[in-house]
Amino acid sequence: MLNDPLSNVLSKILSKNNAKNKECVVKPSSKTIKEVLRIMKDHMYIGEFKETEDNKGKMISVELINNINKCGVIKPRFSVKSDGYEKFEKRFLPAQGFGILIVSTSKGMMTNEQAKKAGIGGRLIAYCY
Repeated sequence: MLNDPLSNVLSKILSKNNAKNKECVVKPSSKTIKEVLRIMKDHMYIGEFKETEDNKGKMISVELINNINKCGVIKPRFSVKSDGYEKFEKRFLPAQGFGILIVSTSKGMMTNEQAKKAGIGGRLIAYCY
């Protein structure tokens, strides 16, 4: 039984990355998981990913480029205002300007830097550095 599919996906990607594997196949597939992977791909933490389907359901094949030091979900999903990102950056990221927080906002999922520029708050979903 999966309590948090996103957490399972990120922990599997991290363990395969640490083992220096070139590819990771994760299940299940959802819009949230694909959006988090897209943001990680845009920031060069992972390579390409594609969704495939077998007889048991959809799965995502992720190309690993060994750029991840650590990644994970943020539980509980803290609400953050447009001027409150610095507190959570200090808590979850190792240094200023190093790594990303993934935030779910009313304008869709984005990083903390994009949300700061847009001046909107949201809920913290994950971190990666």
